[in-house]
Amino acid sequence: MGKRRVPDLYRAPFPLYSIKVDPKTGLVITAGGGGASKTGIKNAVHFLDLQLVGEHQYSASLLHSHDTDTRATMNMAVGNGVIAAGQDGTCCLMRFKHCSQKEEGKDAAKDAGNSVQQGNARRRAGKGDKGGQDEAAGSGDMSDMKDETTRISVTGLAEVMSDLNPQDPLQKVVRFSPDLSLLLTGGTDGHIRFWEFPSLKKKFDFKAHEGEIEDLDMSPGNKHLVSIGRDFSCSVWSGSQLAMGLKWLETMPQIAEKTYRYMACRFGKVEDQKDALRLYTVQIPHKRDRKPPPCYLTKWNGKSFLPMLTASCGTEVISSLAVSDCGTFLGLGTVTGSVAIYIAFSLQKLYYVQESHGIVVTDLAFLPDSLKGKNIKGNNETAMLSVAVDSRCQVHTVPNRRSFSIWLVLFLCGLVVMGVVLLLQYLFPGFI
Repeated sequence: MGKRRVPDLYRAPFPLYSIKVDPKTGLVITAGGGGASKTGIKNAVHFLDLQLVGEHQYSASLLHSHDTDTRATMNMAVGNGVIAAGQDGTCCLMRFKHCSQKEEGKDAAKDAGNSVQQGNARRRAGKGDKGGQDEAAGSGDMSDMKDETTRISVTGLAEVMSDLNPQDPLQKVVRFSPDLSLLLTGGTDGHIRFWEFPSLKKKFDFKAHEGEIEDLDMSPGNKHLVSIGRDFSCSVWSGSQLAMGLKWLETMPQIAEKTYRYMACRFGKVEDQKDALRLYTVQIPHKRDRKPPPCYLTKWNGKSFLPMLTASCGTEVISSLAVSDCGTFLGLGTVTGSVAIYIAFSLQKLYYVQESHGIVVTDLAFLPDSLKGKNIKGNNETAMLSVAVDSRCQVHTVPNRRSFSIWLVLFLCGLVVMGVVLLLQYLFPGFI
């Protein structure tokens, strides 16, 4: 462990804020931009084809660039071929699919007559097609353009106002429910909004926190929603009703209240325990000191919500959290650009690269445990993607740890026992 260089998997022409991997197709979807400022920095969603080129090495090529006009995508969720993108105070739904060149032309012509409107903002749903071709041509990689099977079609579906802050509306987090029946959003107005998917009919709208909502996640079966706010609270909800508030300081009584705040939360499975569930939260210092205090990871029972284990995760302020599909690994990114992978069971650090990115890590995504994900894991126990404001996308791998056959272990133990017996017989004749 320590400071070492991780090669860039891909570099975008704009700051990157979010990354997701579609479990069905294996497409890597990343997004960001320069916002509405007139700096010439574009706003777009990029679709990447990830390939394994060695046991532990990867390459990525740009398949398509979808222009998002003057709005940068700050957060996203992906489910069933649909992207829910947080752009300013709105949540925009976009459907993506593979299509041939002829199909793409038909879709582009159809989308040219349609526009997605919200207030005074209008954008063409199929505007990104030409941008993706120009980007690929500019990079010198023409192979993807010739292959008609790798073209991506993006169609705008709808958008809703997901944050109603009168001063500066901003959606900060979006999640699909595990069964894809709901879309959950939270923003700077402190409200959590439940939207029925795909109709986007509002189901719940309630004030959850005083101030901004930092993160939220829903447990399997849509039973519980956990939300984190800037008001130092981490709340568990059943529908729109508050079930309980979590108190991580019960495991660390020596720490004074309101010196730390919750930053992120994720539910995770427990490997080899079908009905077990865990919740993971990150706590960061509320104020920065000259001598920075450590950040903390806490593991909770996902049903009783009792704290099980809390561990320090270093003095670098955590900026992002991810959990692998199998629940075995946790990923952490920091504001200083470092990336780490932890073992979920023990909260022990397994992998760490100091300042892998030049600036804050904005999002992380493990390769999914679907068939496509396994095919591109290679000889790795896990692989995780990271993006940052430095426009870079990187992949971090943990090689499979070597294991010995149980019969080999027993054979070696037998040799050791025989050696000890022979040694004692030599030193003490008549021992046996």
